Amino acid sequence: MKFDFDYAKDVIRAEGEGVKSVVPIVDSNFEKAADMIYSCTGSVIIAGIGKAGIIGRKISATLASTGTPSHFLHPAEAVHGDLGRLRTNDIVVVLSFGGETDEVIRLLNLVKQLQIKLIAITGDRESTLGKHSDVTLCIGRVSEACPLGVAPSVSTTCMLAIGDALAFTVMKARNFSVEDYVRFHPGGSLGSKLMTVEQSMLFKSGEKLPVAEVSYTIEQLLEKTKDVKRHGAVMIVDEKGELTGIITDADLRRLITKQGKSFLKLKVTDVMTRGCKRIRTDALASEATAIFHKYRIDELPVIDSEGKPVGLIDVQDIVTIKVVG
Repeated sequence: MKFDFDYAKDVIRAEGEGVKSVVPIVDSNFEKAADMIYSCTGSVIIAGIGKAGIIGRKISATLASTGTPSHFLHPAEAVHGDLGRLRTNDIVVVLSFGGETDEVIRLLNLVKQLQIKLIAITGDRESTLGKHSDVTLCIGRVSEACPLGVAPSVSTTCMLAIGDALAFTVMKARNFSVEDYVRFHPGGSLGSKLMTVEQSMLFKSGEKLPVAEVSYTIEQLLEKTKDVKRHGAVMIVDEKGELTGIITDADLRRLITKQGKSFLKLKVTDVMTRGCKRIRTDALASEATAIFHKYRIDELPVIDSEGKPVGLIDVQDIVTIKVVG
């Protein structure tokens, strides 16, 4: 079989040129659409039939993952019960290149009856969909890249670009942060890489920490931390409450082996590792992983901007959330 790879390149060029051609769509109507989505107190409902519907599902997923509640509604299913998904404070975005598909027009009438605001992404401003929407984002007439000139290709690529532009413009206006993104993508590889130490550490804000003062004996240290949840080390603080050292379970086991019960009378300053490794709460968990690997340690104190302990991160916690260094 001989394939026309020059034609394949032409398809890619055609779709690229199509996306470039819709840049002027970012105008006052685009601003209105973005403001409607930003101000929506319900959900942004995306609807479309066929290939436009598939693009709509992707746009809905992008909105949902970047801070805007969103669901996909199939126009044909809307009249078979799914219309119950709509609420008056929702916004409906309909994708239809021709703007005259029967199922889309029927949905348009239903949305209007419910007095829900509607945004159209279409190729014909004068179509039924285009004329009766609250905001119309018109792609204009484009030539499809398919050999027959009929299969949606350039048009759907343009719709996707417009949907992404809306979603990310609203995302930026919301000041959607890396931390927000991670919260919505905890299972993704990118989410894991962007997870902070604060999000992955063993102890959370307000919980009792395994902390002892430099003036303590080992006996006092054990008494002080006996009711603290699972941990493998105790952080030692000075008079100002700042981290000054650490004593691990391994340190205590070695002492018991060497000195028996007499080790209980030792001062923590005689046992602790001074200047221990530490990490800030706002550091990435992947940075903690690098420290664990480089220094072959199992426990890493977490400190705030003043150098005071606020948590402890265990190497197993990092393994559990699948963060790789």
